Amino acid sequence: MLIQKKVQESSGRKRDKISNRMATATTVLKDASNPPAAIDVEFAKCDCCGLTEECTPVYIACVRERYGGRWICGLCSEAVKDETCRSQKDIDTEEALERHMKFCQQFRSSSPPTNPSEDLISAMKILFRRSLNSPRKKKGSVFPSSS
Repeated sequence: MLIQKKVQESSGRKRDKISNRMATATTVLKDASNPPAAIDVEFAKCDCCGLTEECTPVYIACVRERYGGRWICGLCSEAVKDETCRSQKDIDTEEALERHMKFCQQFRSSSPPTNPSEDLISAMKILFRRSLNSPRKKKGSVFPSSS
């Protein structure tokens, strides 16, 4: 009798779990058939690097509030946080943002090379010469030899 009672309790719990899973699956299917309303999206241009991102107005407002009315992209935001941490003296977010904006402005104002192909070839030539001039590993090295 005791075993039969435990089996009935166990099967009752299993039925409850199955019915809960079926109800959840039904809810998921209903939600999938009714697409959510369109989310209002705006384009925002980063005040540092000029990258344009698609964001909700609420997110844009939060970022502007955090950075003194300026909108900055996620990458620049991380760079500002990094600048705050890396600085030898304690600086606030505003000063870190100013430093990053100055860096971005200098980067954008630098002129591109006159001939990028020649620059690439020159850089590869230098790397090749360095590899030829570097001392070779001896037989007792960590890396196996090709012979």
